[in-house]
Amino acid sequence: MSPSPDDQGMRLQRSSRDTAALIPRLTAWLATQLPDDANPELALGSGIDSNGMSAETLTLTLRWQDAGAEQVDDLIARVVPAPGDFPVYEHYNLREQFDVMRIVAQASDVRVPLVRFLEPTGEVLGTPFLLMDRVDGLVPPDVMPYTFGDNWLFDADPEQQRSVQESTVEALAKIHAIPDAATTFAFLDPAHPGDSLLERNLNRARAWYEFAARDIGPSPLVERILKWLTDNIPEPSTYETVLSWGDARLGNLMYRDFAPVAVLDWEMATIGPRELDVAWITFGHRVFHAIAENFGFPGMPDFMRVEDVRASYARHAGVELADLTWYTMFAALNYAVVFLRAGGRQIHFGEMERPEDIEVLLHHRAIVEELLTELGA
Repeated sequence: MSPSPDDQGMRLQRSSRDTAALIPRLTAWLATQLPDDANPELALGSGIDSNGMSAETLTLTLRWQDAGAEQVDDLIARVVPAPGDFPVYEHYNLREQFDVMRIVAQASDVRVPLVRFLEPTGEVLGTPFLLMDRVDGLVPPDVMPYTFGDNWLFDADPEQQRSVQESTVEALAKIHAIPDAATTFAFLDPAHPGDSLLERNLNRARAWYEFAARDIGPSPLVERILKWLTDNIPEPSTYETVLSWGDARLGNLMYRDFAPVAVLDWEMATIGPRELDVAWITFGHRVFHAIAENFGFPGMPDFMRVEDVRASYARHAGVELADLTWYTMFAALNYAVVFLRAGGRQIHFGEMERPEDIEVLLHHRAIVEELLTELGA
């Protein structure tokens, strides 16, 4: 009998925080942000459990008075995890996320939620948070992965799935088309050593891995990836600098009628080559498809294929992409760190025993080993 997804650590606890206890403090803070006599009332909705683990996500309904007229706003709160809850990232910068979403909304027709409020100090809830409008739509689930079946995307017909793929690639092209990205989003240039922008992005990822390794232990496989990436980093003359969404995954998009209505989760946003996002989204699907196959499911082998995505991107962006090999390995590196942090969190919350070989936490291990072998690394 194949192990169940639960046995393999596919269900994740995100926080030890009593979210209901946050409401009085958050309500009092909102009273200082809204007009006088707003008298805000805040209600907590259900959590969001099928996607993401980097921040706590709360659904809220805000009722308040504006010149005597009642206003009702459906909001999403993104709250930085408490340090004791094994956060995914070592450093969170909600100001950058808030600003990039605000600028994207102003400078393009990329559909992002309207950001409303930012509390960057942590003095209200213990950690920083932002509030943005809630968008209605469907998200391809991460837990369990959409490739497992029994969800709207898997059950869609081929034409509808093609619509999702095509419109998603179009959204990437629109993000990359925002002009003067290197200047407009200069605050996203990674604050890490490096003579080139791509080298600084690589060293940011390296620092993230070192953060993970301090808790969970080193991974020889990840260090092989890092060595190959360092030895083969593309020259600046081979790429154009654009706004990179950073975590380009289907699970970070919300859809309606099989087209995106919101691009979510800008925590890993950066500036860099357009190939970063394209390789990330195709590799992410490859990983989810492989996980489904490992559990005996058919997966989605005809969806988000690299050759199809490349062709679609060229149509929408008017740009032929460079070779994606380096960028695919970069995505593999970052996915490895996500898996190590996710596994570490499960160990932290007592959901699994610490394995003798931490690389069993790398759900894409077989794919990475195959890629490295092909590269002679």
